[in-house]
Amino acid sequence: MARRAREAAYVLGSLGTAARDRALSEISSALAEEGEAILSANREDVREAEREGRSSAFLRRLGLDEAKLRGIRESLRELSLLPDPLGEAEGWRRPNGLFITRVRVPLGVVGMIYESRPNVTVDAAGIGIKTGNAVILRGGREALRSNRALVAAIRKGLERAGLPPDAVQLVEDPSREGALEMMRLTGYLDVLIPRGGEGLIRTVMENATVPVIETGTGNCHVYVDEGADEEMALRIVMNAKLSNPAVCNAAEKLLCHRALAPSFLPRALSLLEERGVEIRGCPETRAVFPRAHPASEEDWPREYLDLILGVKVVGGVEEAIAHINRYGTRHSEAIVTRSYERALRFARGVDAACVYINASTRFTDGGEFGFGAEIGISTQKLHARGPMGLRELTTWKYVVYGEGQVRE
Repeated sequence: MARRAREAAYVLGSLGTAARDRALSEISSALAEEGEAILSANREDVREAEREGRSSAFLRRLGLDEAKLRGIRESLRELSLLPDPLGEAEGWRRPNGLFITRVRVPLGVVGMIYESRPNVTVDAAGIGIKTGNAVILRGGREALRSNRALVAAIRKGLERAGLPPDAVQLVEDPSREGALEMMRLTGYLDVLIPRGGEGLIRTVMENATVPVIETGTGNCHVYVDEGADEEMALRIVMNAKLSNPAVCNAAEKLLCHRALAPSFLPRALSLLEERGVEIRGCPETRAVFPRAHPASEEDWPREYLDLILGVKVVGGVEEAIAHINRYGTRHSEAIVTRSYERALRFARGVDAACVYINASTRFTDGGEFGFGAEIGISTQKLHARGPMGLRELTTWKYVVYGEGQVRE
């Protein structure tokens, strides 16, 4: 598979923008034609997950319906309208007459290992094709039927557009051994991107011999500062926790300044509790909101991906920064404050890919940032950080023009 992907990548990388954008359009049409087969396969996956007793959050991530499928197709259309990063160049002339150019080119072959969200299959394939990369996909066992149907439609669209179908391939072996083999395709995979929970990402980071872009785990915090606008803080906290608790940019922890805790926490936590959120609080939180469950040390680093919120009272912005830098996952962190000085202190001090001042963490998303579809949220610091769009799946090639120069 990896050899075929490498051959397909050479073809894709040599094509112009119009050919790759046409392929995205053909894939969108094929997804519409195969819609019932895709939804039928997904229903089987969901029924199996229900029989296994999977959580409601898991089922939300796994499930597709006609509206979601339309959204997936629309994302491909929007992707085709974005500017093509390939071929972007800059150049300069050296004193010896050499003209050095730096040109943006595809990475080559991109591997994806991910869990229960079938939309990732199409996002990854679409971004790969747009940027001239071949993609090898390895989804989770729980979404295998859905992914088979989606990849079959994608390959149908590629063939119609005259592109090699091996530009997008699905690893159907759900075993750990199969995943480990993929992680060690040195010389074939140019980069491997894991997208999922902490366990998956840790396994890839510990076992891969190919380059890896670490993504995804989101133990995100909202810190409500002394003197903050409480109505604004309430809107932000409710949105960050409730709009989609099962995603990596949802808030998992609420930090509140000690001076604000008696007035803000009882109201905010009552509203969250009414919406089904389990509150796990520090002793000071439980003093002002006795219904909170005691938070343990194990709660502070946890990514719940569920209707659970850890709450801690802190003495100020410095304590909030220290707590976040100790327990956070370098994903997305927010401060609600009226103080420009403390907002800047928070933004400079917190180690995260995305820092929000008076806004919800839920905006960490390629679409919301104007990148089009995304392939993941990078929490590392090399090459890519934050939402990864088109440019993050490219690299540079130096092309040097001479007139017979030799080095003395």
